[in-house]
Amino acid sequence: MAFSLGIIIILGLIFNTIFEKFKLPGLLGLLILGVLIGPYGVGLLGKDILSSSGDLRKIALIVILLRAGLGIKKEDLKENGISALKMSFIPGVVEGFTIAFMSVKLLNFSFIQGGILGFIIAAVSPAVLVPSMLKMIKQGLGKEKAIPTLIIAGASIDDVFAITIFGAFLSLYSGGDKYIGLQLLNIPVSIILGVLLGVIFAFILVHIFKRYNLTDTKKILIVLGISILFTEVEKLLKPSIEIASLLGVMTIGFIISEKLPRIGKELSNGFNKIWTFAQMLLFILVGAEVNVSIALKAGKIGIIILAMGLIGRSTGVIISLMGSNLNLKEKLFCIISYTPKATVQAAIGAIPLTLGVEGGEVILAIAVLSIIITAPLGAIGINYFGEKLLKNK
Repeated sequence: MAFSLGIIIILGLIFNTIFEKFKLPGLLGLLILGVLIGPYGVGLLGKDILSSSGDLRKIALIVILLRAGLGIKKEDLKENGISALKMSFIPGVVEGFTIAFMSVKLLNFSFIQGGILGFIIAAVSPAVLVPSMLKMIKQGLGKEKAIPTLIIAGASIDDVFAITIFGAFLSLYSGGDKYIGLQLLNIPVSIILGVLLGVIFAFILVHIFKRYNLTDTKKILIVLGISILFTEVEKLLKPSIEIASLLGVMTIGFIISEKLPRIGKELSNGFNKIWTFAQMLLFILVGAEVNVSIALKAGKIGIIILAMGLIGRSTGVIISLMGSNLNLKEKLFCIISYTPKATVQAAIGAIPLTLGVEGGEVILAIAVLSIIITAPLGAIGINYFGEKLLKNK
């Protein structure tokens, strides 16, 4: 693993710098690097790091969500709360069902198979989206209407809906339809439990930080350790109880920042430094999951299905923002921001094939294709259009 980490650090820094020099998102360079040095490329990464890839990616995602929570302000959430709630499920649900219907027409799938594919694809990628939004918060872009905060809040719950409905369609395929209602009921329950446990852990941490005089490094390690254990609790309780643990992690950062603003700022600065390394792990290891040859099997039909899905998602964003104070340019930016796919598709794209779902190979191919197309385009689009469409205040 030491050799693989060395390769990730050195080549990651080089690719990140080159892409930023050409005014392209550094994460795009890291994703491409992952594809090149992963098992489907030249194979520079060892089996040990690839077998630990899921855990390493999760830790990196925890770092970025803690940063997001520490950067969100209560006033911003109040201003966009209803829009964020609508953004958390309407775009994904519209996209998922659009893909399901298109799959029936173009792939001769049953509606259940189409639903499995649709809700693998429907999850937006916080890994791609959140770092870009934090960068915009730092630059002051969209600050007046708290647009980056709106997008972060919506995207953090979007995955909960997509993964739960994906699980419901898998259950239907396996003949477990009597549990579908319970699975859908799990969505609000998991969100509430995630936030509630996040609040509890946050107040425990606030109490510790008030009582003990700890160094900044120790505070960072304690927050990170608690957050990692929190996500592991979710794993232990599955499948009986679902907890939106990543939403809870973001809640921890938010509460600490609200209750202890000075410490919140110290933690934010610390996690910003950790992110330099964490983002290399996250995006290079996501890239390493991508098998380009499988994606090519999806062909033109795969591209058409993805395009129709994105049209559905864009329609869902427009519906979600009806009645908000956002102008046309700002709504267009929200549509662009909600396009990238990466982490969820890499994590669950192969599950239907593993479980013997008919058409599982095609589902995997389209899931991989969605990463190859939308992650780069979404990252470039956010980077380029942020300055064009949002006010700098």
